[in-house]
Amino acid sequence: MNNEGPFLIGVAAAGDELTPELAGAKAAELWRMSRLGLPVPPAFVLPTTLCGPANRQEPAALASIERGLRKGIEWLEKATGRRLGDTRMPLLVSVRSGAAHSMPGMMSTILDAGLNDRSVHGLIGLTGNPRLAWDSYRRFVQMYSEVVEGVPATAFEARLAELIRSEDVASDRDLDPVALEKLAHEFHDIAARAVGRAIPAEPMQQLRAAALAVYRSWESRRAVEYRRLNNLEALAGTAVTVQVMVFGNSGGRSGAGVVFSRNPATGAKGLYADFLFDAQGEDVVAGRRIPGDAAMLAARLPAVARQLADGASRLEREFSDVQDIEFTVEDGRLFFLQTRSAQRTPRAALRILVDLVHEGVLHADTALARAKEIDLDRVGITRFVEKAPAVATATSASPGVATGRIAFDTAHAEALAAGKEPVILVRHDISTEDVAGFAVATGILTATGGRTAHAAVVARQLGKVCLVGCRELAIRADVSGGQIAGHQIREGDWISLDGEAAEVSLGRRDIIIEVPQAELAELDAWGHRSAATAS
Repeated sequence: MNNEGPFLIGVAAAGDELTPELAGAKAAELWRMSRLGLPVPPAFVLPTTLCGPANRQEPAALASIERGLRKGIEWLEKATGRRLGDTRMPLLVSVRSGAAHSMPGMMSTILDAGLNDRSVHGLIGLTGNPRLAWDSYRRFVQMYSEVVEGVPATAFEARLAELIRSEDVASDRDLDPVALEKLAHEFHDIAARAVGRAIPAEPMQQLRAAALAVYRSWESRRAVEYRRLNNLEALAGTAVTVQVMVFGNSGGRSGAGVVFSRNPATGAKGLYADFLFDAQGEDVVAGRRIPGDAAMLAARLPAVARQLADGASRLEREFSDVQDIEFTVEDGRLFFLQTRSAQRTPRAALRILVDLVHEGVLHADTALARAKEIDLDRVGITRFVEKAPAVATATSASPGVATGRIAFDTAHAEALAAGKEPVILVRHDISTEDVAGFAVATGILTATGGRTAHAAVVARQLGKVCLVGCRELAIRADVSGGQIAGHQIREGDWISLDGEAAEVSLGRRDIIIEVPQAELAELDAWGHRSAATAS
């Protein structure tokens, strides 16, 4: 296997197995899913070895990227029968990051690359769905502008909010094709004014800029901070995966979601899913909307739900570990876009190990070796000493309880923590840009978002109590204060979160810790058996 790529994944892909070190974990696991026969959109990947040289703008690396993109697109065109930028059968792709170790939400992604004023009409003709085409186009313009050109999201979000008000609809999901076409052109104008030039219409130019932006995101502040917090400084860099688009935003039988093969907060067996109908994956993982669960998906698309459950079970056994899976449903067809070993709380990690041994998925010796990675001092279950009246409810994304002083942003959270005060980070929605705030907070509360958003995944991994989707929470636009169910809250006020009951209460609470004795006893028994066998 050479070190330049592109490496091919999916239909008719051949060659040696992809390794995470060279192709990134995302692409390596896509390769394994395709070999299992799961529905995976065709893709190719540019390797991690080009990341550092690309960021240094080394001519040889830039030439390798150009060759890799052209060769990979040629293969995707043959595999799909579509052509990049075509006015009849347009090929659209996503451009995604992927290091050897998963870094959820820390690097950049661009969806719907290949759209321009001509190919958008080709997408309408191909799908018969003008709403899909214009919705995808406005998404591409915004994402490209933010990721490649550094245009702030606020200008796009403000214009979208204005249009929603003027159209008298509840959200962007209710905008018709005419309104979305208008929005796409207005987003073009916003970007051109901010950057001083138009977004490139030529698809290969879009793709080249997107790939370089993904490589560049390896050095973003949040990515560097995440690697520091998780002792990942030795990673070589990110790969760039270019994959055929599938459209979760193509109507009522479509959508995007994330599913864990077991509950990553408690370790309980059973699918743990977030799903949004008529949405793209970024809507789910960004945490800006409140999703439904596996039961909602099963009620509307039972065959898809069964196929998803079967795929999750197969992947868990293939990897001998609980899986975190991203998927899209396009007009009733399920596609797997990513799988990885799930981030989980220490409490969940211990329970999952015990259960996998009981189910015959893991040998006790293997589980014992994995147990060395669990911080056993943090497997205890925290509870409040006394019950207090809840003022609001939310969705629990990470269990336990926490009490602390309110901070509405990362800077105030860090200042309170520096004064040895426990902190609850309270936000409308949480971005992975807030990873430094996660690190110092004891708990996190948001007004919107789901349990599987990237920010919730990171909070869970760090062992922070996390409640999301609190509909009674409202934060003022200037982030100077807010209210919960009519109760005014200010920076520094005490608030308490119960991740077991999914409740919010005001004031400070006393906490006790209960240790999971049964699981710890089983771990101890494995150790005694292993020692006896060795002797």
